[in-house]
Amino acid sequence: MSPAARRVRAVRLGPRSVVALALAGVVGVMAFGWPLLADPASGLAHSGDAPWLFAAVLPLLVAVVVATVADTGLDAKAIAMLGVLAAAGAALRPLGAGTAGLEPMFFLMVLSGRVLGPGFGFVLGAVTMFASALLTGGVGPWMPFQMLSMGWVTMGAGLLPGAERLRGRGERWLLAAYGAVASVLYGTVMNLQGWPYIGGLATGISFVPGDPVHENLVRFAAYCLATSLGWDLPRAVLTVVLTLTLGSTVLTALRRATRRAAFEVPAVFQDGGGPAPGRR
Repeated sequence: MSPAARRVRAVRLGPRSVVALALAGVVGVMAFGWPLLADPASGLAHSGDAPWLFAAVLPLLVAVVVATVADTGLDAKAIAMLGVLAAAGAALRPLGAGTAGLEPMFFLMVLSGRVLGPGFGFVLGAVTMFASALLTGGVGPWMPFQMLSMGWVTMGAGLLPGAERLRGRGERWLLAAYGAVASVLYGTVMNLQGWPYIGGLATGISFVPGDPVHENLVRFAAYCLATSLGWDLPRAVLTVVLTLTLGSTVLTALRRATRRAAFEVPAVFQDGGGPAPGRR
């Protein structure tokens, strides 16, 4: 394998990072899906404060993951790369947000996760969504859920197979297919975060505490078809189009930047007290 083809990771995942990411995943699944399993007799099952409770927990969990990843390899060069990509993603989001679900930031997040790996990808997705929420004024109890969901999207791109071998058209089609699926799943998961607390819905699509899980899931599927699929599909189509048309250029630029950054080469400082070589 040539050095140019070998994957360079901005963040090397250690055991603590893997555990933290797994913990974030478990708590995230609980945060999104607990209304389906909550005891209908409990006060929490009917509480409008429940999303705020999880919104308070999730940022702390994401902070633990970011700190753990940073502790295992997020150096100054990686932080600089993170800042540039997060700023670019945050700037892209307002270009399409509010217009039929068109969000060009998804394609950049997928390609960045592919090149820079799952650890960097999770941090990038979470930080980008946080920055874009501040930029667009979209701060609320949903923001931590958005951060976690985008972290999953970008991390998933870093876990796709063939990172060191697959190149060219095949890689772009793989990323386009993943981007389409991830775009729809992102919208579906975010629907699950808010659906149990939305009042005034028709009986056929509203959440009913205490009903069997499969019946609520049928209502949830109907809710997604009736409310958000018209947003999720355009997002998926735009991600596919941008990946297939601009993916080669962006992937090449990202890989060139990671090679020049030399993330895996330790910094060496020399004593500057003496004269430079060749000088007297």
